[in-house]
Amino acid sequence: MNTPRTTKENLMLDYKLYKGRGSEYIVLLHGIGGNSNIFYKQLKPFLKKYHIVAIHMPGHGKSPDIDSYKDGFSFDVIVREILRTLDHLSIRKAHFVGISLGSIIVHHLLQTRPDRVRSAVLGGAITRFNLFAKSLIKLAGIIKDFIPFMWLYRILALVLMPKDNHKDSRRFFIQEAYKMKRKNFLAWYHLAGDVKATYSKVQENSEDVPKLYISGAEDHMFVRELTEDLRGDKSSELVILEQCGHVCNIEKADDFNELSLEFMDKHQVKKAHIS
Repeated sequence: MNTPRTTKENLMLDYKLYKGRGSEYIVLLHGIGGNSNIFYKQLKPFLKKYHIVAIHMPGHGKSPDIDSYKDGFSFDVIVREILRTLDHLSIRKAHFVGISLGSIIVHHLLQTRPDRVRSAVLGGAITRFNLFAKSLIKLAGIIKDFIPFMWLYRILALVLMPKDNHKDSRRFFIQEAYKMKRKNFLAWYHLAGDVKATYSKVQENSEDVPKLYISGAEDHMFVRELTEDLRGDKSSELVILEQCGHVCNIEKADDFNELSLEFMDKHQVKKAHIS
């Protein structure tokens, strides 16, 4: 069922291919500092109806280091490399599930290549930063060169997921982040200023792509701005989970899985052949 494929030939991203049932694919995109392990509660239920490709972003897992990209590092480059991976697997169109940073990448994909997206599920989605988040990022930018990056990551994780019911998600992300190199973390950090731009034309450019947003009511850094930005977007649905923080696919896995599968099932192409 699980067919890991890892190669750095031509900077190919690291990915895991899971063969499930049906003919359609789900592409899983993780958050910063994480990897495909963040979806451990989604694999079994998703594989009952879909095949899965879990992609590791540049600088994560066994994907190439970010300084390997000689043409620079940007959201355009990230989307290009994800699509190269899908082309390698002969997957033309797929359902995308992105968590946190993964939602930002899906947004950029929806702006630039909506033709590759059958539907999108965005958990803990980020459309822009509020004043507190901007201030935190600015402060972190000042101190990042003077402290170990894992100290910075721990601080950010605690601020993002502060409550007791967030502790499993917080612990999981910190544990996985230890596998990441400092230079790769900081390269992703430098992209933070472009987050707002990744959403600016999503509604305009992907109005025909169905989108499901799932966020926790306690996702205090992002949920208010997300709710405001989605007003008037007829292609999107928003579900707010009570007593849940940023990493909703872990904290409220059963709800997340049920909502996601119901949504993707509704937007399957029956008898479609997706090789």
